[in-house]
Amino acid sequence: MSPAAPASTPQEPSAPPVCVVGIGADGWHGLSAVSKDALRDADVLIGGPRQLDLLPEECAGERVAWPSPLRPAVPRLLAAHAGRRISVLASGDPMFYGIGRALSQEAGAAALRILPHPSSVSYACARLGWPVEDTEVVTLVGRPAARLAAALHDGRRILVLSAGAATPAEIAALLRDRGYGSSRMHVLEQLGGDRERHTAGTAHDWARPAGDPLNVVAVECLRDAGTPRVGAVPGLPDHVYEHDGQLTKRHVRAATLGALAPAPGELLWDVGGGSGSIAVEWMRTNRSCRAVSVERDPVRAERIGRNARALGVPDLDVVTGAAPAALAGLPVPDAVFVGGGLTAPGLLDACWAALPVGGRLVANTVTLESEALLARWYGRFGGELVRLAVAHAVPVGGFTGWRQAMPVTQWAVTKDGRGEPPAASAASPASAESVVWGEER
Repeated sequence: MSPAAPASTPQEPSAPPVCVVGIGADGWHGLSAVSKDALRDADVLIGGPRQLDLLPEECAGERVAWPSPLRPAVPRLLAAHAGRRISVLASGDPMFYGIGRALSQEAGAAALRILPHPSSVSYACARLGWPVEDTEVVTLVGRPAARLAAALHDGRRILVLSAGAATPAEIAALLRDRGYGSSRMHVLEQLGGDRERHTAGTAHDWARPAGDPLNVVAVECLRDAGTPRVGAVPGLPDHVYEHDGQLTKRHVRAATLGALAPAPGELLWDVGGGSGSIAVEWMRTNRSCRAVSVERDPVRAERIGRNARALGVPDLDVVTGAAPAALAGLPVPDAVFVGGGLTAPGLLDACWAALPVGGRLVANTVTLESEALLARWYGRFGGELVRLAVAHAVPVGGFTGWRQAMPVTQWAVTKDGRGEPPAASAASPASAESVVWGEER
C-alpha cells in the first residue's frame, strides 16, 4: 500500500499587480485596447485630477486623486487599497521621469504591470524632426531652472520638461543671462491632443504670455558673440568662477578630477570648499553625480552656492562649518577631496574613517607641513604621491618668459582596508614622484 500523499498547504492568493497606464493629451481615444481594458477592470483608479477627468464613465472604479506632496503618499495609498485591482494613471511613459519610478521603488518591479504611452519627448522630436538619441533631455519638474545651464553648448539641441505655464519665460531669462539669448525656442503644448499648439522665437525676444501648463520647451542652443566657451570636461577656465583667490586653478583642477575619477551616481565630499570648483566639476561630469562642499567661512559658502547655480549644478549641498566636526552625519562618500586644512587635528583621520573600502581620497597642498603629513600617509597606505607644477608664459620686457606657480603636492589613494592611519609623530619614509605638468623630470 502506497503511503498517503501529504496534505497540500493552501496557498494565499497572490495580490494582483498594480497596473500603471500611460496616457497622453489625446486621452481615452489614444489608448491601446490593452490599456483600456486595464482601466475598465480596475477597482481603484489613482492619478492626477487632469488624468482622471480623461476617463469615461465606463471606467467605474473608485477614483483617487494624488495628494500633494505625492511621493510620501505612494506607500500609504498602496497599503490602503491592498488586495484590490489598482490602476495608476501616468503622463506618457510612466518610467520616463514619471510615477513608475516611485512605484517600482515602493512595490518592486515584479508587482507592477507597465503599459506605456508615447512620451512628450517622442512627440516633440517627431514634430521637430529631431533624432531622439541626439537630443538632451532636462527636467525642471520640481527642480530649479538653473539645472539647464550645465547643458548649454553651442549647436546642442535640448528638450526641457516644463514645471508649468511659467517655465518657458524662466528658460528664456536663463538663456539670456547665460549668454545664449540668440537660441531658438519652441514651446509645444498639449502634444498629441486636439489642442496641440507650437510657438517659436528666440530667447532675446521672448515676451509671450504664459500658455498651457502642459508643455515642453525645445531649445536650439546658439552662443551669443562674446560669450565665453565653457567645455564639458573638468578644467573649466578660472574666470567662470567667482572667487577670492581660494580656487583650485584650472590645470591642477583637471588633474584632481582625474584622480578622483567620478562615476555616475557617486557622492563626493569636498572638504575646504573655497570656491566649490572641485565639487561643481564633479557634478558636471554626470547629472546623477552628487557632492557635499564643506566650507567654514559663511561668505565663501554663499559664493560656492552662486557658482553652483551659475554652472548648472544647483543641487550641490553646501555645509557651512569647520571640518572635521562638520563632517558628522553626512552621507557616506564614494570619494573625498581635501583642498584645505589638512593639518587640522583629526581631519585626515575622519575623512579616511568615513570612506568605505574601495573609496578614493585625494588631497592637495602647497605647504611643507601638510606635504610631510601626506608623505607619512603615503608611506603607510601607498597610492600616488605627485608634485604638480605649472608655469605660464608672461611678458618679460619685449620678450616672453615663464612664471612658475606654486607647486602642488597631491596624494591620491584608494582605500583597501589595510592597517591603521599613521601616528602623527611617526614619520614614515616616502618617495615622491616629481612632475612638471604633463612632463616627468
